[in-house]
Amino acid sequence: MANGNGGSKLRLWCSAFACVLLGLVEVDGLFVDITYLESAVAKGAVCLDGSPPAYHLAPGFGSGVNSWLVHFEGGGWCNNVTTCLQRSLTRLGSSKEMAKQVAFSGILSDAPGYNPDFYNWNKVRVRYCDGSSFTGDKEEVDPRTNLHYRGARIWQAVLEELLAKGMNRAENALISGCSAGGLTSILHCDRFHQLLPVGAHVKCLSDAGFFIDVKDIAGENHAAAFFNDVVTTHGSARNLPSSCTSKLPAGMCFFPQNEVKQIQTPLFILNAAYDSWQVRNILIAGGSDPRWRNCKHDISQCSAKQLETLQGFRDHFLEALEEQGNSPTRGLFINSCFVHCQTEIQEIWFAPGSPALGDKVNALLHLCTFEFPSTYKFSRLQARDDLMLIFYNGSPLCCRK
Repeated sequence: MANGNGGSKLRLWCSAFACVLLGLVEVDGLFVDITYLESAVAKGAVCLDGSPPAYHLAPGFGSGVNSWLVHFEGGGWCNNVTTCLQRSLTRLGSSKEMAKQVAFSGILSDAPGYNPDFYNWNKVRVRYCDGSSFTGDKEEVDPRTNLHYRGARIWQAVLEELLAKGMNRAENALISGCSAGGLTSILHCDRFHQLLPVGAHVKCLSDAGFFIDVKDIAGENHAAAFFNDVVTTHGSARNLPSSCTSKLPAGMCFFPQNEVKQIQTPLFILNAAYDSWQVRNILIAGGSDPRWRNCKHDISQCSAKQLETLQGFRDHFLEALEEQGNSPTRGLFINSCFVHCQTEIQEIWFAPGSPALGDKVNALLHLCTFEFPSTYKFSRLQARDDLMLIFYNGSPLCCRK
């Protein structure tokens, strides 16, 4: 995107996308009861406050009875005792604070008209209550705080429970997640595959989980320092892929750009190049220049110079993706919307009037299968024809306007 009129294009793209969302009717979702995994407590697989982990399961039916979609919640991370204590008082650190039911929509919907590829699968939403993208594992518990850093144990306990409930007979299995959950699906992608039956079709989908190593507007490596603190606080190093930790400090292995090349299981990355969370928390970190306060929450308030900075972030994001090279087992869907997480939102995932790529819809859906059977589409997310799309499936496809 060239400078000059690029700022007006960015405003137009995001405004058009927002109008699409606002114009859609609300789609009712399936409400699914919570399941507390009480048996995990004896294994030390507990939330930050020591309460049992939890998940929601909608059983599969019909042709989807032996297909599983395991979706991990997002919700950021805690990087020290103070932030983890605060988190332990919320649903992101305690199952005591979680809603007893949640609505399944988007990729978790049970309506064939709104989720035609996964509607009848066994669908699981794993609640996030450890603050480490399910990587932490420290045995000791400080009695003064009663904080438990046990994310990796939760991941293992939940997966063992699901295997016992029938996932050990899976013919198709997809691990997915949004934000910190999208990072979970990358960090645990190969490990998930190893738990499934030999011969099962296993894939990984990361939605808004491709966090990049980039300096903030003050020139500081805020994100790198933050992730280093997360790894140290939670004792995550031993549960991160050794292909990365053998070469880099463990904190750097929270950046998918240092992981993806080594992943053996087919992986699909869905992200916005102007990821709104990353813009607000990595590029424009807390306490940054107050002149950015309005811009980072509403890009229509950005100056031409600020829009140029946002476009610079987009360039860094695309460079980090391009560094991964091309692979027949890796796919990307990158749009230029100012958004974070897209598979959980019905209006974006698949609904009447949802964003489309003009007359290229069928071609896009075909590409998104990336070597799945033709009936096993990987993503129904589509892009407007005025948005930039990059998709790699052995060779690059770029659609720009």
